[in-house]
Amino acid sequence: MQVSHAAYYDWLKRPAQVITTDEFFLYLRMKQLFLASRGSLGSRERVKKLRKEGFQIGRYRVRTLMKRLKLKAIQRQAYKVTTQRKHSDKVADNLINQDFNPENPNQVWAGDVTYLRTHEGWMYLAIVMDLYSRKIIGWAMSKRMTVDLVERAMQMAITLRQPDERLIFHSDRGSQYTSKRFGKLLKKHGIQASMSGVGACWDNAVVERFFGSLKNEWLLKVYHLTRQTMKEDVEQYIRYYNHERLHSANDDLSPVEFEMSQIKVSGWT
Repeated sequence: MQVSHAAYYDWLKRPAQVITTDEFFLYLRMKQLFLASRGSLGSRERVKKLRKEGFQIGRYRVRTLMKRLKLKAIQRQAYKVTTQRKHSDKVADNLINQDFNPENPNQVWAGDVTYLRTHEGWMYLAIVMDLYSRKIIGWAMSKRMTVDLVERAMQMAITLRQPDERLIFHSDRGSQYTSKRFGKLLKKHGIQASMSGVGACWDNAVVERFFGSLKNEWLLKVYHLTRQTMKEDVEQYIRYYNHERLHSANDDLSPVEFEMSQIKVSGWT
């Protein structure tokens, strides 16, 4: 085992470290949270999670324990823009101007498309997010980046939320969103289109941040052989994101927790 005799006998004389039951369960929960997030949960978010569960702990101690338990969080990488518009398509005005905190649900939705690599080839994911709670309310995946892809994501969101005609949908200027076909879908349901400026990635920053979290927190260490396993894994992340992942914009609640808390206060359904 490449251990010297002196080191071995020194280890034998060393007293065993004794920890309390509470400390044991703290170590166990920290490891569980780390595994559940696929190694993406840093000290800041881990403190919030542990405090919600009743642990009296600060960020400095969490950092110390993370080093002791060898829990190193994955660092986020840069996001790449994937969609481009056809110059013949009509572009909508930017109606939200980076105001990502609407006062009510189903007031402003946002969406985009990103690419995901598998051994079988590329997969494309389209999502729709309600900016009120940051909840993913619609999504669709396909091996082609088409208008049908973004339509299916939008239709899922409409079916789930049944919005009224005051809704704004914000996106970039990709050809899928500027197409006449998608415009007709929005008009049919009384949804007003809003679009980012040219090359202004921050105009849709919340959705881009979701894609960054998906890729760097969840998919970074996993190589998917098939498109089907990628689809299943993305759906698993969306469930984790909606139900477990905390958001500072939601007072450190998950999207589902935030919406449930607001239902109790305001009674909206």
